[in-house]
Amino acid sequence: MSPSSSPSALSPSASVPPAPASSARVAAAVRQAVATGLLGESSPVAGFIDTDGVRASVAALHEAFPGVPSVLHTFAAKASSLVPVLRLLARCGMGCEVASPGELRLALDAGFAPSKIVLDSPAKTRDEIRRALAVGVAINADNLDEVDRIASLRPSDAVSAIGLRVNPQVGGGSIGAMSTATATSKFGVALRDPGARERVVKAFAAHPWLTRLHAHVGSQGCSLELIAAGIGETYRLAEEINAALGRRQITGLDIGGGLPVNFADDEVRPSFAAYAAALRAAVPGLFDGRYELVTEFGRSLLAKNGFIGALVEYTKDAGGRRIALTHAGAQTATRTVFMPEAWPLRVGAFDAEGRPKDGPALVQDVAGPCCFAGDVVAHARELPELRAGDYVVLYDTGAYYFSTPWSYNSLPRPAVYGFDVAERAGQEEPAVRFAPVRDAQTLDSVSAESGLAHADALLALRD
Repeated sequence: MSPSSSPSALSPSASVPPAPASSARVAAAVRQAVATGLLGESSPVAGFIDTDGVRASVAALHEAFPGVPSVLHTFAAKASSLVPVLRLLARCGMGCEVASPGELRLALDAGFAPSKIVLDSPAKTRDEIRRALAVGVAINADNLDEVDRIASLRPSDAVSAIGLRVNPQVGGGSIGAMSTATATSKFGVALRDPGARERVVKAFAAHPWLTRLHAHVGSQGCSLELIAAGIGETYRLAEEINAALGRRQITGLDIGGGLPVNFADDEVRPSFAAYAAALRAAVPGLFDGRYELVTEFGRSLLAKNGFIGALVEYTKDAGGRRIALTHAGAQTATRTVFMPEAWPLRVGAFDAEGRPKDGPALVQDVAGPCCFAGDVVAHARELPELRAGDYVVLYDTGAYYFSTPWSYNSLPRPAVYGFDVAERAGQEEPAVRFAPVRDAQTLDSVSAESGLAHADALLALRD
């Protein structure tokens, strides 16, 4: 089950690729994207993924768990629901965590073996459960009613590993919307509610095929201490259940993901090594081999390995403030626009040839194309003066941002490209190669998705 046993995995002895994308690598990619027309008048916004950085992040995750006899690292598909990205991660030895029928389809299309896919969702339908059981993917039930539903649908020869998600109720992080271990979280069985632990023990006693416990305290804004506290509660519950049943029924612990990302600069912190060290200190028994471990990282694997590039269409002054109107706004940086304090992004200024701008700093807003006043991705930033025809870069946006766009104003989804960077002997500029990940959405597709095939349907109701 360990990824290192797979021939496609990055083994500890394999050549470790360069560190995740730095500003210098981004600058090289922007320059080449502008020179080749991937960014420009006809393609004013695009997403970019540093494939070397992705490989390095996966290697760092694997290397953070040395000597653990059985661990499956899965990638949270919602962080980048793009088949080529998922296939790259599968080739690097990752499994995949999915939370919908669509994500399950993408994971299978990307080539993940069913045994390395885990289905999580707080509202699984009977059809979803039947499909997962038929394919053989693991399922984490969100609640005890779902355990009963799985019991009614599970064939006797099912091979899917089945777990139960619990809410350790250890508290929230700095972003409430991303905290899933609060007293009233919608996820899992709330362990500190009266009688909850007893009901969980009874469920495991009644269903010997329940062999995993799952917990996830949240994502961005959650400290290592909070994450470790939640995992510690889950570990202790597993020990309690196995002791009560007099057998090792629980053989696996899905400890979730949620490692926060540093959006302030290029440094990767906290690292996967720091995460593993915090767990070893807080829950040493977790690593002794008695439990198969499953992780579910998403943002921390991809965020710093991607960026958004966008054309500056106009600049203007209003109330003494310079405003750069670009093509990167709420349609791709949704969380940043609506919660800028929780999701700040670094912004880079590049000239019309895609080179980093210098010069005196000017306080500017960087706004997007959406037709509402709040569509601003950066407020009052000191940047070299932006002009029409320049470009802006939104750093650290490799997870969520361009892979899950918002179709406000029917703005087409941007193209996405993967790239790698190699130094060239005797050449000042490195060589940058691009590969398509997702084509830009066409206006025909926008119209088709908006019901074009049924254009006259409502008129027919009157007739």
